[in-house]
Amino acid sequence: MTVGSHSVARPRTPHPDGRRLHLPSISPRLTYGLLGFVIILPLWELVVQLGLVKKVTLSAPSLIMGTAINDLLVTRELWPHLFQSSQQFVLGLGLALLTGVPLGLALGMFRRLNYFLDPWLSAIYATPTIALVPLIVLVLGLGLESKIFIVWLEAIFVVVVSTMAGVRAAEARYLDLARSFRASRWLTFRSVIVPSSFPYILTALRLGTTRALVGVVVAEFFAANKGIGFWINFSGTTLRTDRVYLGVIILGLLGMAMGEGVRRIEKRYEKWRPSIN
Repeated sequence: MTVGSHSVARPRTPHPDGRRLHLPSISPRLTYGLLGFVIILPLWELVVQLGLVKKVTLSAPSLIMGTAINDLLVTRELWPHLFQSSQQFVLGLGLALLTGVPLGLALGMFRRLNYFLDPWLSAIYATPTIALVPLIVLVLGLGLESKIFIVWLEAIFVVVVSTMAGVRAAEARYLDLARSFRASRWLTFRSVIVPSSFPYILTALRLGTTRALVGVVVAEFFAANKGIGFWINFSGTTLRTDRVYLGVIILGLLGMAMGEGVRRIEKRYEKWRPSIN
């Protein structure tokens, strides 16, 4: 408070060893996210326990938690399915990044190449992956190769488009400056285009993870005998609603965790993103 022209500062709570005490700040995003669970889960449990809906259509959170403990910790039945799905996810997403990032850079730099490949990319994006699954299985079989290809097909478009947008985001003044000093195309690519594209490549990684996760489920729904997608589909046909919800929740948590991890990496390189004046 202020007395006359003099201000009196509030005393700070000292640390026992003499250092200042810094209280950890809580993210509002985390706070409101947890608040949503605190509100929704009891209501969900109450609706099921009161019999307002049938348990065969809407399983209770308590039943889902019991199934999670049993299938993950007691019988460990779910772990082989998770391992199979994670293998397909990592290989498919890795292949999408290895092919999509260079292709996006090339399409952004060479206009004629963009004209040549753009109809094919648009056709891939417009065609539902589910419609191509029978053809992919017919060509590649039911092995791991077909699953990886489906995941790659699901993620490749967003990787290419986001990377290409990063190339086009390179500021013209920096490109003109490189040309004025007669910089080679390789030097311009390395010193101007790559730094401009890097934040967009991270965005491609974040978007690609979610699309690759969708690709894993699509592949296992129609062409697998193991995996989290197969486990969800089989549980649905046997009316094990608790397992269906558990599989969906696991997929959602994995997507949230991977998206948050990439988002944190994006924040570290946010200063690389070109500003638009």
